[in-house]
Amino acid sequence: QVQLVESGGGLVQAGGSLRLSCAASGSTFSINAIGWYRQAPGKQRELVATISSGGSTNYADSVKGRFTISRDNAKNTVYLQMNSLKPEDTAVYYCAASRLPIVTTTPTEYDYWGQGTQVTVSS
Repeated sequence: QVQLVESGGGLVQAGGSLRLSCAASGSTFSINAIGWYRQAPGKQRELVATISSGGSTNYADSVKGRFTISRDNAKNTVYLQMNSLKPEDTAVYYCAASRLPIVTTTPTEYDYWGQGTQVTVSS
Protein backbone atom coordinates (compact mmCIF):
# COMPACT_ATOMS: atom_id res chain seq x y z
CA GLN A 1 0.00 0.00 0.00
CA VAL A 2 1.00 3.58 -0.68
CA GLN A 3 -0.27 6.64 1.10
CA LEU A 4 -0.24 10.06 -0.56
CA VAL A 5 -0.67 13.34 1.28
CA GLU A 6 -1.00 16.64 -0.58
CA SER A 7 -0.27 20.02 0.92
CA GLY A 8 0.36 23.58 -0.17
CA GLY A 9 -3.03 24.63 -1.44
CA GLY A 10 -4.64 27.92 -0.54
CA LEU A 11 -6.06 31.20 -1.74
CA VAL A 12 -3.98 33.33 -4.09
CA GLN A 13 -4.61 36.27 -6.39
CA ALA A 14 -4.45 35.91 -10.14
CA GLY A 15 -0.85 36.06 -11.30
CA GLY A 16 0.43 34.60 -8.06
CA SER A 17 2.18 31.32 -7.32
CA LEU A 18 1.73 28.26 -5.17
CA ARG A 19 3.76 25.10 -4.71
CA LEU A 20 1.91 21.88 -4.01
CA SER A 21 3.61 18.90 -2.41
CA CYS A 22 2.68 15.24 -2.55
CA ALA A 23 4.40 13.12 0.07
CA ALA A 24 4.36 9.37 -0.47
CA SER A 25 4.83 6.69 2.18
CA GLY A 26 4.50 2.94 2.36
CA SER A 27 5.52 0.71 -0.54
CA THR A 28 6.86 3.56 -2.64
CA PHE A 29 9.23 1.23 -4.50
CA SER A 30 6.22 -0.04 -6.45
CA ILE A 31 5.42 3.36 -7.91
CA ASN A 32 6.44 4.43 -11.40
CA ALA A 33 4.53 7.56 -12.33
CA ILE A 34 3.00 10.31 -10.24
CA GLY A 35 0.28 12.47 -11.67
CA TRP A 36 -1.36 15.68 -10.56
CA TYR A 37 -5.05 15.95 -11.40
CA ARG A 38 -7.55 18.66 -10.63
CA GLN A 39 -11.30 18.85 -10.41
CA ALA A 40 -13.35 22.01 -10.43
CA PRO A 41 -16.97 22.08 -9.25
CA GLY A 42 -19.28 20.57 -11.85
CA LYS A 43 -16.40 19.46 -14.06
CA GLN A 44 -14.64 16.21 -14.71
CA ARG A 45 -11.29 15.43 -13.15
CA GLU A 46 -8.55 16.47 -15.57
CA LEU A 47 -4.88 15.70 -15.83
CA VAL A 48 -2.50 18.53 -15.01
CA ALA A 49 0.94 16.92 -15.19
CA THR A 50 2.76 13.62 -14.83
CA ILE A 51 6.29 12.61 -13.97
CA SER A 52 7.89 9.21 -14.39
CA SER A 53 10.37 7.52 -12.08
CA GLY A 54 13.06 8.61 -14.51
CA GLY A 55 11.96 12.23 -14.44
CA SER A 56 10.16 12.48 -17.77
CA THR A 57 7.34 15.01 -17.60
CA ASN A 58 4.09 15.68 -19.40
CA TYR A 59 1.73 18.65 -19.07
CA ALA A 60 -1.78 19.59 -20.05
CA ASP A 61 -1.80 22.30 -22.71
CA SER A 62 -3.62 24.63 -20.33
CA VAL A 63 -0.71 24.71 -17.88
CA LYS A 64 2.34 24.41 -20.13
CA GLY A 65 4.84 27.15 -19.45
CA ARG A 66 3.19 28.01 -16.11
CA PHE A 67 3.37 24.80 -14.05
CA THR A 68 6.38 22.61 -13.33
CA ILE A 69 6.29 19.11 -11.88
CA SER A 70 9.35 17.72 -10.14
CA ARG A 71 10.26 14.98 -7.73
CA ASP A 72 12.70 14.47 -4.87
CA ASN A 73 13.20 10.73 -4.66
CA ALA A 74 15.16 10.99 -1.42
CA LYS A 75 12.13 12.58 0.22
CA ASN A 76 9.53 10.53 -1.67
CA THR A 77 7.89 13.80 -2.58
CA VAL A 78 6.56 15.24 -5.82
CA TYR A 79 6.02 18.95 -6.28
CA LEU A 80 3.84 21.05 -8.53
CA GLN A 81 5.09 24.59 -8.87
CA MET A 82 2.27 26.75 -10.19
CA ASN A 83 3.07 30.22 -11.49
CA SER A 84 0.98 32.88 -13.24
CA LEU A 85 -2.14 31.38 -11.73
CA LYS A 86 -5.50 32.15 -13.31
CA PRO A 87 -9.02 31.98 -11.85
CA GLU A 88 -9.69 28.99 -14.10
CA ASP A 89 -6.99 27.08 -12.21
CA THR A 90 -9.30 27.02 -9.19
CA ALA A 91 -9.96 23.38 -8.28
CA VAL A 92 -9.18 20.62 -5.84
CA TYR A 93 -5.79 19.24 -6.79
CA TYR A 94 -5.04 15.55 -6.30
CA CYS A 95 -1.86 13.58 -6.66
CA ALA A 96 -2.02 9.98 -7.78
CA ALA A 97 0.47 7.14 -8.09
CA SER A 98 0.62 4.42 -10.71
CA ARG A 99 2.41 1.08 -10.64
CA LEU A 100 2.27 0.69 -14.41
CA PRO A 101 5.67 0.50 -16.13
CA ILE A 102 4.60 3.27 -18.52
CA VAL A 103 3.27 6.72 -17.74
CA THR A 104 -0.49 6.82 -18.10
CA THR A 105 -2.88 9.73 -18.41
CA THR A 106 -5.96 7.64 -17.58
CA PRO A 107 -7.25 8.30 -14.05
CA THR A 108 -8.52 4.73 -13.63
CA GLU A 109 -4.99 3.43 -14.16
CA TYR A 110 -3.70 5.21 -11.08
CA ASP A 111 -3.68 2.93 -8.07
CA TYR A 112 -3.42 5.38 -5.20
CA TRP A 113 -4.88 8.85 -4.62
CA GLY A 114 -4.40 11.54 -2.05
CA GLN A 115 -7.22 13.37 -0.33
CA GLY A 116 -6.79 16.54 -2.38
CA THR A 117 -5.88 20.13 -1.61
CA GLN A 118 -7.96 23.17 -2.53
CA VAL A 119 -6.49 25.85 -4.76
CA THR A 120 -8.50 29.03 -5.16
CA VAL A 121 -7.38 31.82 -7.48
CA SER A 122 -9.18 35.13 -7.10
CA SER A 123 -9.50 37.62 -9.94
